[in-house]
Amino acid sequence: MPTSSLRVALLGYDGFQTLDLVGPLDAFAAANDARPGAYETLVVSLDGERVVSETGLTVTPDCALSGAWPLDTLILPGGAGLRLPGAAAPIAEALREAAPRLRRIVSVCTGLYGLAASGLADSRRATTHWKFAADLAARFPAIRLEPDAIFIKDGPIYSSAGITAAIDLALALIEEDHGPALAVATARDLVVYLKRAGGQRQYSEPLRFQAKAGDRFADLAAWMTEHLAGDLGVEGLADRVHLSPRQFSRRFVAHFGQSPARQVETLRLDAARLRLTGSQASIEAIAAAVGFRSADAFGRAFDRRFGLSPSDYRRRFASANGPPGDTHAPNR
Repeated sequence: MPTSSLRVALLGYDGFQTLDLVGPLDAFAAANDARPGAYETLVVSLDGERVVSETGLTVTPDCALSGAWPLDTLILPGGAGLRLPGAAAPIAEALREAAPRLRRIVSVCTGLYGLAASGLADSRRATTHWKFAADLAARFPAIRLEPDAIFIKDGPIYSSAGITAAIDLALALIEEDHGPALAVATARDLVVYLKRAGGQRQYSEPLRFQAKAGDRFADLAAWMTEHLAGDLGVEGLADRVHLSPRQFSRRFVAHFGQSPARQVETLRLDAARLRLTGSQASIEAIAAAVGFRSADAFGRAFDRRFGLSPSDYRRRFASANGPPGDTHAPNR
């Protein structure tokens, strides 16, 4: 691990997404609070002139990219200004020139448009915001796009999904550079609920569930995700929406395409996966926390859904066990 400060530059441009730049910047600052001198950060632009974000925030860079050397890492935020026709060309050229002198290049969200235009990500695995994945894949077919991942590392090229995933990737970089203890301390300082591994989905099962709920089941969907350890049997759920159990089951299947029991198990297993990769809690404690009556019942359900035991899943996918984004959880 490095014993000296690592110099990281974030490249701004007109129309960048504010959180894509500020999120990683705050993460590195929090790492410095926990371990002074871990990072030296700079905000740069191509010409050193001020840049304006999508939301109108004006940022005065520390310097031009050409004046920032030596650098360890260059981070390219996403933003509408990079997605306009031809807008990525000057940044792509700057990335190509800078690449030989960098240990790694990182794209955040739709920053992948600039990285893809440079050709540096050709034949490499990468991810981006799910909403722009299809367009990016069509425009840059040489990239091996994996739109479901939160972040991916392929050699010196790193990429992350949309907006808040920049925090996940920044934590992974901190862990890679300085170890898991500093990454956890940084996450705690940022009040990040859980440090997500790269192979997890860009948006969680509870969010998918609530997005599909509509007006009729909206309150119930939110309540269920907050009470996974409680009794989520059909009778109790039906009573919450003032339906008979038979009416509730029929309408639930029509709305969500699966039975209430199957949806409850899906929510519980999704929560368990997050806990397995983001905490050191025992299998028994995790089983109880997400509503399984025993560790054995939890293990059987987990193996049936994902094809491996909770312990094997933790060993394989916990972010501290390997480089960010090198492995992916099975989607069964």
